[in-house]
Order: sequence, then structure tokens, then C-alpha cells
Amino acid sequence: MQINRLTVAGINAQNKPGLYADGLGLYLQVAKGGAKSWIFRYMLAGRPRKMGLGSVHTVTLKLARERAGEQRLKLLDANDPIELRKAERLEKLAASSTVLTFKEAAEAYIKSHRSGWSNIKHAAQWTATLETYVYPVFGDLAVSRVDVGLVMKALEPIWTTKPETATRVRGRVESILDWATARGYRQGDNPARWRGHLDKLLPARSKVAKVKHHAALPYVEIGAFVGDVRKMEGISPKALEFAILTATRTGEAVGARWSEIDTENALWTIPPERMKGKKEHRVPLSDRALEILASLPREKDSEYVFIGEKAKQPLSNMSLLMTLRRMKRDDLTTHGFRSTFRDWAAEQTAYPNELLEMALAHTVSDKTEAAYRRGDMMEKRRRLMQDWAEFCATAKFASASNVTPIRAGANV
Repeated sequence: MQINRLTVAGINAQNKPGLYADGLGLYLQVAKGGAKSWIFRYMLAGRPRKMGLGSVHTVTLKLARERAGEQRLKLLDANDPIELRKAERLEKLAASSTVLTFKEAAEAYIKSHRSGWSNIKHAAQWTATLETYVYPVFGDLAVSRVDVGLVMKALEPIWTTKPETATRVRGRVESILDWATARGYRQGDNPARWRGHLDKLLPARSKVAKVKHHAALPYVEIGAFVGDVRKMEGISPKALEFAILTATRTGEAVGARWSEIDTENALWTIPPERMKGKKEHRVPLSDRALEILASLPREKDSEYVFIGEKAKQPLSNMSLLMTLRRMKRDDLTTHGFRSTFRDWAAEQTAYPNELLEMALAHTVSDKTEAAYRRGDMMEKRRRLMQDWAEFCATAKFASASNVTPIRAGANV
């Protein structure tokens, strides 16, 4: 096995995105925007794991090799380096009462500026985007420890796919870190600063915005789109709208069975075997989703909600894609409407991040799932899906200034 394959000169010259092995689990990671960081890859109990060791700007090749060596020693005792690091960070935070986490700094910043914001939803939008894109990365870390590597880790996944949202997130992080510096909680340059800093690591928004391969529809256009879908005849357009309103995957929607639908309680329960995550998923049904179900023909010999051309068989997975093609929207995919829903919820509502993850049937902790299955949380999920349905029915123009305000009940 070759080790110490990389050189400082080679690292500085390498700009092609990808992973480059140094040996013994250490890799140089080059992101699409050109940012470079260190990754330690390993197997534990048959599971592949990937641990970040820091940015090339702050961690030298020599230090990266030393850090990778430290992690290999932990593996000899069957310890998980990632879990050990999390525990160490929590201990350090608990040991110092003077440490302010990034999340605490953000909450303090929002509180101090709330009265000066003319739009009452502004604070909610700040919180929603931070919960979605920032807190999972470094929300619990001391604000003094937020560096360019962490900021890049939060921004890179959305910089090219959601440039408008990513730009707002970057600006919000920069403002919070500036506030923390002014208050004495951190020192040094702001790692989220754009000019003369991140502009050297990420492409300009204007260049990113010109690349149009988004499979997801911008949420400000969803009202007009749904309006066009409703004008179409047939089962497939109704199945497409139902999938949009429930934020479900194509297979889950077209494979819906009447036995899964409880119209009296406005609830659709998808069994584990039909879910990607193999866990039962409950979907509160909005008024419009119930209208769609009521308009569908019921065939005695078929258990399926959306009947296809073949007798007793559901629509095929391709049927919704063909509906999009009939609308001359080859640029979209059915799955992309889940992203449309997620972006709308993050930008235009104040629903908690965990609630949105549950709505999309994304994996959350068992503890969180148990909490959100209680009646109170299900009612909040009902309001979320009803708000989404109302937004889809009223947001007719592709302009942020024309977005229909979310009703007060959304601010939970």
C-alpha cells in the first residue's frame, strides 16, 4: 500500500473536484468551487464513515497526516473517531460557561435586531434558513471556532443548486459572526465574508444563476404551475398534484391504496414496505388533497387510488413524468417538487426544521420522531400541509414580492 502520495506542490496545483488519496485513509477533497479540505475515511462495524479533518488553509499536509494517525489509533480500540470527537466537543462546551455557541449567538442577534426589521416574517425566515442549512453543521459549536471550512461545508451543498438561498444564508452567517466579534465572543477575520475571501473559493452568484439545470421548480412559480395542472384532464395530472400537495415521492403517490387513506381523519398512512426508509409515514391531507381523492373513480376490483391504463393496476412511475412532458416542462422532475416544498418552508415559514424533515420522511432521531407523532405535533404538521396547499393555490406570479403571506398559525 502506497502512503504519503501527496505533496504540498501537488495539493496547491490540484483544482479538479474529487478525492485524492494520500494513503492510510487520508484524502484531499477538492470541492466544485475549488475549496480544499482533508477527509479521513474508514470502516467501522462494516459501515463506511467519513470524517472531516479541517480545511487545507488551516491544516497543513503534515498536520493532516498526524491527525489521521490519531484517528487510526482510536480505531484499534474499536472506538468511532467521529463519535469521540462529538463527545469531546460537548464536554468542552459544558466545561466553560463563557462559551457561546453559534446557535446562541444567532438567537441573540435575531432578538436584538427584530424590532428594527419592518417585515414581521423576517426573523422567522432567518431562523428557518439557519435551522435548515447552518445549525446541522456548526450550530452547537462555539461561535469562536467557526472557520472557513465549516462555513464552506454549510454553503457548498446549496451554492450551485439554490444560489439565492445560499447567498442569503452566507450573508446571515456573516452578520452573526460580526456581531459575535463586536461582543468579544470571537476574534480575527470573518470566515463568511464574501469580498476578498469567499469570492476566491466560490463562483459568483451571477455565474451560478446562468446554469439552468434545476429539476425543481422555484416555489414562487408553483401557484401558476398547479393552476395549469388543474386544467388538464385524466388521472395522471391529479396524481401529480396530489404528489405535490403531499410532498411525497413518485412511487409513494402513484402506488397509493384506498386502505391507506383515512378520509374521516384526513390522514394517509404509507406502510413501511412502500417507503424508501422502510418506516411507516403518516401524511396529513389538506382540503385540496381530499378534494382530489373525492373526485377519483372507485373501482370495486382495484385497491389502488390512481388507476392506470391496465385493469386493476396503478399508474406507472413514468406517468407523472409524461404529464410534465405534455406540459413541455422537460426541465422538471416529480421528485423536484419535494425540493420546491422544502425551499418554500425554509424561506417563507417558521416551522421547525425537524417538522419539515418529518414531512419529507427524512431520517430523524427516534426520540424526535416519537415527539412529532404526538397529537400536538401532528396538528402542526396538518397546518404545514394546509399552508402549502393554500400557497400552491394562490401564488400565481413568479415574483418574490407576490408571495402569499403565510397565515399566523404557521409561526409555531
